[in-house]
Amino acid sequence: MTQAPATTAFSRARGLRSRRGAAALGAVVVSAFALSACEKPTPVAQITVGSRTATTEAQCYDDGKNIPNEELETCVSERAEKSITVDSGDPVRIGVEPDIADNGWVLFVDGRLVTPTPSKHTYASYNADQFFNAQSQPGQAPVPSEKAKVGIVEIDDDGNYKGAWSFDLKRKQS
Repeated sequence: MTQAPATTAFSRARGLRSRRGAAALGAVVVSAFALSACEKPTPVAQITVGSRTATTEAQCYDDGKNIPNEELETCVSERAEKSITVDSGDPVRIGVEPDIADNGWVLFVDGRLVTPTPSKHTYASYNADQFFNAQSQPGQAPVPSEKAKVGIVEIDDDGNYKGAWSFDLKRKQS
């Protein structure tokens, strides 16, 4: 009785493994090449309410270069891509990446500046009710609203705008 040599079966298995390995390596190389052709992602900002988080990339961002005021105003007035619902009294946590915090950032609600001094922190917390009391006229009592547009604007020490992120907050209906 003759048996096929064991080395033949072993070399076939080894050849199959090396072809699979080469295919896997090829897939990794192709994926890395495809990713290198993509745009570099912008820093992100997020709003967290309870266990829900909305995260977005910048609406205006030019890899850390200055953004002209006119462009920033246009960008910030656009519709926010992300929204989150909040209940009265909920803590609203705003987070930014360290790159944004290194320059500093200010907070706008419905186009009005809320934090006149830029924050260098990556995190800040506010009461949800602060976002829904829009002033109709200077000196008049705030008028409660059902939604608010929150804008986070990166600003450097020289007052140059670097990026803008925005979210829509919606008051939970009782």
